[in-house]
Amino acid sequence: MVDWRRLRQMIDPLYAISGFAVGLLVGMTGVGGGSLMTPLLILLFGIHPATAVGTDLLYAAATKTGGSLFHGIAHNIEWPIVKRLAMGSLPASICTLLLLSIMDLDSQAARSLITLLLCFALIVTAAVLALRDPIVAALRKRFDEIDPRAAAIATPVIGAFVGVLVSISSVGAGAIGFMALVILYPRLTLARIVGSDIAHAVPLTLAAGIGHSLIGTVDWPIVGALLTGSLPGIFLGSYLAMKMPETALRFILAVTLIAVAARLAFA
Repeated sequence: MVDWRRLRQMIDPLYAISGFAVGLLVGMTGVGGGSLMTPLLILLFGIHPATAVGTDLLYAAATKTGGSLFHGIAHNIEWPIVKRLAMGSLPASICTLLLLSIMDLDSQAARSLITLLLCFALIVTAAVLALRDPIVAALRKRFDEIDPRAAAIATPVIGAFVGVLVSISSVGAGAIGFMALVILYPRLTLARIVGSDIAHAVPLTLAAGIGHSLIGTVDWPIVGALLTGSLPGIFLGSYLAMKMPETALRFILAVTLIAVAARLAFA
């Protein structure tokens, strides 16, 4: 039997338009789509927080793949660092998803946990967006040299923290991973830090998204509708980014994320 409700939802142009808008901003600012898409799915479309997270993770895996390919072609990825991050993040993500699978995701406690971590990740992302340059300068001044062995040990630990946060909220890999890499690898260029962070996000979001699919918290028709709009949006945003002031865009987006976090917290 044809599920006409699901069919209408799949072709609903509002999802494609939302995907295009988010893709446009991702292309212009480089911010992760999860920072925008997960709150949008919850607040605008009324989707359950757990389903919004799972749906966004697969959406993010697809969109970040393009960014990873771009940075790979430009040789801006430090693959040993990506491997260290994944050594911590992927097992942590699997453990987190196993825990989620035995929780009652419809309970108020589960909803509150997801919303709390989502708000935290949004605020951190907003801070990094608005204050990236002074944050980088301050961190590199304070941590001008890190023992390579200590960095190699700490990187999987950071990856594990990011894996837990992303699996529950779908947000945080970009901002928290970026800051951690700035501290641990102060001699690495920003381009390589960003490239490595994005490359690590691809397997993490894909694995977490598949895990959410297995526990039934992914809406596949919505994933398809969002990607229909977002991919053209990312290409257009990447083109416009070369013609617009990046600092102003990041600041505007940071203010938007803080407003969204406040709306989620007091919803």
